Amino acid sequence: MTDSGDHGGNGHTIGSWLADSARTFPNRIAVDDRGVQTTYAALARRVDRLVGRLTDAGYRPGDRVATLTGNSVDHVVAMFACARLGLALVPISWRLAAAEVADQLTVADPHLVVVEDEYATLAQRALGLLPEPPPSAAFAGLESYVPPRSHRTPPGAQREVTDTDPLLILFTSGSSGRPKAAVLTHATCFWTNLSLSRTVPLTRDDVVLAVMPQHHAGGWNVQPLLAWWVGATVVLERTFDPRRILELIRTRGVTTMMGVPTHYHLLASHRGFASADLSSLRNAVVGGAPATAPLLRTWHSRGVRLTQGYGLTEAGPNVLCLMPEEAFNHVGSAGRPYHHVEVALADPVTGAVIDGAGTGELLVRGPGLFGGYFNDPEATQRAISDGWLKTGDLVTRDDLGYHTVVERIDDIFITGGENVSPTEVEKVLLRHPEVEAAAVVGVPDDRWGEVGCAFVVRRPGSVVDADELRAHCREELASFKVPVRVELVSELPYGSSDKLSRRSLRDRAARLADAATVRTEGS
Repeated sequence: MTDSGDHGGNGHTIGSWLADSARTFPNRIAVDDRGVQTTYAALARRVDRLVGRLTDAGYRPGDRVATLTGNSVDHVVAMFACARLGLALVPISWRLAAAEVADQLTVADPHLVVVEDEYATLAQRALGLLPEPPPSAAFAGLESYVPPRSHRTPPGAQREVTDTDPLLILFTSGSSGRPKAAVLTHATCFWTNLSLSRTVPLTRDDVVLAVMPQHHAGGWNVQPLLAWWVGATVVLERTFDPRRILELIRTRGVTTMMGVPTHYHLLASHRGFASADLSSLRNAVVGGAPATAPLLRTWHSRGVRLTQGYGLTEAGPNVLCLMPEEAFNHVGSAGRPYHHVEVALADPVTGAVIDGAGTGELLVRGPGLFGGYFNDPEATQRAISDGWLKTGDLVTRDDLGYHTVVERIDDIFITGGENVSPTEVEKVLLRHPEVEAAAVVGVPDDRWGEVGCAFVVRRPGSVVDADELRAHCREELASFKVPVRVELVSELPYGSSDKLSRRSLRDRAARLADAATVRTEGS
C-alpha cells in the first residue's frame, strides 16, 4: 500500500492508488455512477488523459482546481488526476448561493474552475462577482482540452509529489464565523484511510454506497478512497431518495455504506423497509451525530451492524469510533480513538490536561491531521497548539475511555456571570410531552450580557405555547437558565452533515430582537 514511485512522493501520496488497483484488478468495476459502470482500467485511462491535458496546459504542483459538481465519476477522475500532479482539488458545494460560492473562490484563489453543466448558471453568477475570475471549463470535454494556466509553467518547475502537498481543500461548516479552507494533504488522507481500514476494513469484494457529497471529507475519506485503494466498487449517488437507496442495496449488492442518522431514520421509516432485501448489507457507518437506541435496535434487528463515529474535517475526519458490539452499552457515546489517533481532554479555561474520567475540550493528535487553513496562518495557529488540534468540542470521558460529545464550547453562553449549557436546557424542553425538537442559543442582552432563546418544534396537533414551555423549564432549571424567549417553529435548520446550525438560529434570534426593538421604538 505504498506509492509505486512513478508519480513521486515518499510512500503516502494518493496518486498511485488507482494505478495500482487498475494494474491488479483491471476488469473490476471501480465506479457505478447512476447505472454507468466504469472499470479500474477505464478509469485509469481517463485519469491518464486528464493528467496529460493538465500538464500540457502548464499546471504544476501546488496549483488549485476548484469544482462545482455533484457526486460523479468525472469528479473522481479529476481528483485522481490532481493527486498525480500534486494539484489540490477544491470541491465547492452546489447548495450555496452565488455570493457564497464567490466568497469561497476568493479564499481558495483557484487556477481553474471546473463546472458540471447542471450548475453552470450558479458558476456563471459566482464568477461574475469576482473582479478577476479564474479560467473555467466544463467537465464535458475536459479530457480533450484544459484552458491554459494564466502563467505558463517554466521549464524545470515540475517536481515530485510529496506527502505534505495538498490533496483536498475543503471548506468547513463555518458554525462560528466565515468558513475556512482546511487543507487535507496526501499524508492526511493516507493515515485517515489506513486508520479506517483497521476499524471498518474493506476488501476488493465490497460494494460501497457513497451518498455523502464530495464537497465533504466524508465523501472521500469515509470509505470511497479506501475502496479504490483495495479494488472495491463504489456506487455513487448524488441525492438521497430512500426508495431508490433500498433498491440500490438489493440490485447492486451493497455491502457497506456511510450516512448521517437522518439517512438511516429515513430509510427505516420508508414503507418498504420491512420487506427490503438487506441481506448484502453487512455494516453501515454513522457519522455526524450518535445513533439513538431505537435506531440501533431497528437496524440491528434487520441484521445490519451500525458503526458510529465522530470526526471533523481538520482531522481528516476520523477521530473516535464506537463499534457495533459496544453500541447498546454506550448509547450516545462517540467511542474511543481510531488507530493512529491520539486524543486528550483539556480544561477549557486553563488548558490543563485532564487525566482519566472528566469533561473538557477534546484535543486530537496524530499523522492524519490537516495541513492547516489555506492562506490563514493565524487561524491555523489558533487551531493547533504543540501539535494538538483543538476541536472546540466539549467532551465527557468515562472510566473506560469512552467519549461523549456534550456540545460546542462556543455554544455555551454566559448570562449574569453564569455559564449555561444549551444542551442541558434542550434536554429539559424535550422532556415536555408536546415537544418534538428543541434548540437553544445565547443572544446578546444589555443587562445580562447574554440570555437564552429557545426554538421549539411542537408535536403534531400540539397547542402548547411559549409561556407553558418557560414554566416547564422553571420547574427543572435555575432561573438564569430558563430561556427568556421561546419561538415556536416548524423545523430546525440543519447542515448537510445532519448537524444543527446554531449559527443560523443565532442570526434568526438577532433579527427577532432587532424587530422587537424597532416595534418598541415606534410605539
